[in-house]
Amino acid sequence: MMADLSDSSDRGALPNRILIIRLSAIGDIVFSSPLIDALKGAYQGADIFWLAESPVVPLLEHHPHLSGVIVWPRKEWRELLSSGRWLALLKEIVSFKRRLAQYRFDLAIDAQGLFKSALLAWMTGAVRRVGFVSKEPTRALLTEQIEKDAGPAISSEYRAMAKHLGCQSEPFPMAVSVPPAVRVWAEAFRGDTPYVVICPFTTRPQKHWPEVHWQALAKSLVARGWRVVVLGGPTDSESAERIFVDIPVESMVGKATLLESAALVSRADLVIGVDTGLTHMGWAFEVPTLALFGSTCPYRDLGGLRGAVLYKNMPCSPCRRKPVCGGTYDCLAELHPDSVLESLAGLVLDELAPNSVVAS
Repeated sequence: MMADLSDSSDRGALPNRILIIRLSAIGDIVFSSPLIDALKGAYQGADIFWLAESPVVPLLEHHPHLSGVIVWPRKEWRELLSSGRWLALLKEIVSFKRRLAQYRFDLAIDAQGLFKSALLAWMTGAVRRVGFVSKEPTRALLTEQIEKDAGPAISSEYRAMAKHLGCQSEPFPMAVSVPPAVRVWAEAFRGDTPYVVICPFTTRPQKHWPEVHWQALAKSLVARGWRVVVLGGPTDSESAERIFVDIPVESMVGKATLLESAALVSRADLVIGVDTGLTHMGWAFEVPTLALFGSTCPYRDLGGLRGAVLYKNMPCSPCRRKPVCGGTYDCLAELHPDSVLESLAGLVLDELAPNSVVAS
């Protein structure tokens, strides 16, 4: 998906070409996705592009309002760096900078707030480069910085960015675009039997719910007659086999692609998961979702979406990347399966009000 790079007609002060830079991860791509439609609404004639790492490109490349997705070759650059091929790396960086300049972006949005994302914004040559205030040295690379809104609402920081850019920030719906063929595949998978999706896996151990809790929950769901579908990436396959051994779940861990996993979430009747991208997709598809948070609590205000956040607010919460519990992760361990089942009963019976947060 690529747009013509030739000059377009003069639109006065309005940008002709806009680049959103949010390189990863899956959840953050989902949270920042409303920027596309917000920008298209404010700058209807502009071509909007997105710069991202290759693993998340499938979530973006089918969006109807994106003119193109540019892949940042992070893996290739790191391989050159680790092998000491400095000259080759420099050539690749210069070549990529020239490629970005060919687009003639006049607005680059650093929606990540890191040095690498701000550097990429600077490499575009855009006259206007907007990003978040950061602890990293990004100020000289940007023309404007705004404070990152850490409010309780989903996508709060990206809402703040949209508002700064003169875009509508309410409503601010997340969007994951699934192509028709994958939607058909997910419909066939579902058939006439509803199912619950569970998303146990994420990148940091302090965001994991204990395996014994997942086992107890899965057994209870199956005993209640639910069809249970487990999602995760290829690196999660071994863990999934260990956790759900002898439990009759349908594991699509490492079997479904990212887009297929998104489609399975979209057709689910319930989503249960930890702080991971597949869980957050539940909100994007407006599927009733139950999110289990411990070391992180990225949002509590669901903005009218149906579901609940289970969060054990302890004196050390949220510790994020610096746990002080010695690996016991009590904030998640004390979220017992019974509490999850109680919340699920409300969701299933349509008795749970929107914006519910269950916290101690």
